[in-house]
Amino acid sequence: MTDLPRDQLLFTYGTLQDAEVQLDTFGRLVAGEPDTLPGYTIDYVEIDDTRVVDLSGLSVHPVLRATGSPVDRVVGRVLLLTADELDAADEYEVALYRRIAVTLASDRQAWVYVG
Repeated sequence: MTDLPRDQLLFTYGTLQDAEVQLDTFGRLVAGEPDTLPGYTIDYVEIDDTRVVDLSGLSVHPVLRATGSPVDRVVGRVLLLTADELDAADEYEVALYRRIAVTLASDRQAWVYVG
């Protein structure tokens, strides 16, 4: 168990919600809370990183695309992480993704991975 502050919010909409991925990436299960990200839609990309494919069980992963349209929304979960856990999430995500700061429908600021 870590005594580092869990003060990093990460909006997840794909494999980072899976128990196996969380246990491998964070060393614990993170339930999170439901939230929505406006102005984005989900697309899908082929993943060729064998470690990520083996861990997630999927070779095609969702990826966010900004639309700017208020009618577009992505439903997901907000995870409360430590800075070290956020770094671990960065290592899990393949080069197709980059982490950016966004404002969720709940008005909370969170990190999210986009393509």
